[in-house]
Amino acid sequence: MVTARSPESPRVEPMFNLSSKKLRVLAGAAAVAGFAALAVPTQAAQAAGGVPQPVATEAGIAAEPPAKALSEQPSTKSYASDTAIVKNNKLYKTGAIAASKCKEVRGPLSTSNAVKAYDQTMVNCMWAAWAPTLKASGANYHIKPTLVMYTSRAKTYCGVISQPTSYYCGHGSKAEIYIPGAYVVNFYKQNPVYARAYATNTIAHEYGHHVQYMTGILSASWSRQYAISGSAAKLEENRRRELQASCLGSAMIGANKRYYPMAGALYTQWKYVVSHSGDIKGYPRDHGSFANHNFWSTAGFNASSSATYAKYCNTFNAVSSRVS
Repeated sequence: MVTARSPESPRVEPMFNLSSKKLRVLAGAAAVAGFAALAVPTQAAQAAGGVPQPVATEAGIAAEPPAKALSEQPSTKSYASDTAIVKNNKLYKTGAIAASKCKEVRGPLSTSNAVKAYDQTMVNCMWAAWAPTLKASGANYHIKPTLVMYTSRAKTYCGVISQPTSYYCGHGSKAEIYIPGAYVVNFYKQNPVYARAYATNTIAHEYGHHVQYMTGILSASWSRQYAISGSAAKLEENRRRELQASCLGSAMIGANKRYYPMAGALYTQWKYVVSHSGDIKGYPRDHGSFANHNFWSTAGFNASSSATYAKYCNTFNAVSSRVS
């Protein structure tokens, strides 16, 4: 997600407070993820049709489950199994992603309730549209994430969100997507079209994490990250996971682009969002560079074709430079 701030404002890290019992559950069955940082274009730049200059932003946090107990550390055998799940998942062998044929909800995103109505429609549409692909991959396609709007803090099954960030939490047969509604409202006041593009892309990204969770990729990737030695390698695994979620989200947007429609000013602002999302100098390299976020989002969207495929989003088989 994106958090606009002044250059002088402090960075606030989210805290995740879990009981030991919940830690054990999360280690085996829950996964969490957030969205990346991006720069907000100005209203004037939008009106002029030019390329806006980035403003100061704070990187969004990909919420990490608490460290596993030593007895729960992955074995070499489980690491190999997890690697097979993320690299050779049946998701990559599915056909074209179905268009939801849903149209964008039109109306001002001037209140959190309006943002919730906008986002809920997207969640409903994505749940229905992703179902054939998930079914074809052999995954559970019945679970619909619950949309939860919050302000600045929220207690979730996966932990406590202590700053505004878009957040996915999957646990057992349930899942939630947390959205800080006031954030989108603030964007709407600055640039209405940008706010629509941001809201669309954010829900699509978080739903991309849901697809990962349903197919086992999200949990397997977290297990791989625990097993890998060294902070640089762990961050690379995190980037592969986040960039794939963006790609999958963009693939769904692309599949439905004629109906939504993702065109005109909205498409222009969406392209700005995906090309200005990612890691910012001085912050953890956990979501990928602007260039690579744009690459994977564009690969998913597949603007040159009317068909989009999950196979274009296999970030786990990509070379390191493509997920840097």
